[in-house]
Amino acid sequence: MSETVNRTTLSGLYVITDTIRFQREALVEAVGEAIAGGATMVQYRDKSDEADRRRAEATALAELCRRHAVPLIINDDVALAIEVGAAGVHLGRDDAPLAETRARFAAAGRDAIIGVSCYADRLRAERAAADGADYLAFGAMFPSPTKPNAPGAPADVLGWARERLDRPVCGIGGITAANVAELMPHRPDLIAVISAVFAAPDIRRAAERLCEAMARPMARPLRVSTDTIQKSEDPENS
Repeated sequence: MSETVNRTTLSGLYVITDTIRFQREALVEAVGEAIAGGATMVQYRDKSDEADRRRAEATALAELCRRHAVPLIINDDVALAIEVGAAGVHLGRDDAPLAETRARFAAAGRDAIIGVSCYADRLRAERAAADGADYLAFGAMFPSPTKPNAPGAPADVLGWARERLDRPVCGIGGITAANVAELMPHRPDLIAVISAVFAAPDIRRAAERLCEAMARPMARPLRVSTDTIQKSEDPENS
């Protein structure tokens, strides 16, 4: 029987690691501060080829997240996620197919949360939902300091996905405490950030401010546009 993961926590503030600013013990400390500030999900994202460091950081983050009952998601790397006992993985456009990824976890006796980057691509989102993605990420919602050249996604794609696809929906890309209110009428389940938390001088307070902004009373839900949404490539969490 596969070990199951808790999918009831797929809402709230989703922090994605910044391994340029923080590595090793400093990274674990920074993520701990974000969790203390209200983060409900963590993604370990490191695009380097430093295998030993990546393994050590992912292992330490998995232990930290287990202590706080916060899911740890690994960006792209299924083998690393299985090795450290992470809750799941996040897949971008160029990563392994979702079904293949799910099968690898099952072969290891593991259930997994699998998120998929959908950019602004409705057809990709529909396929991912049909294939069993656990959450769908759309962006960049705003200009992103992490990927300044990332194409944008309209905010109303969040509401469209919420209404049509019956999956938790995540907004990502350039989101801050100052602009997140623009997204909340579209009812995203998750708000994913890197710089808004990890570039702040006080990480815990930055996470708290985002959570406070997300919790403010929402304006009347906006009508979902029927305009064609153009495909976008590689937002902040590809």
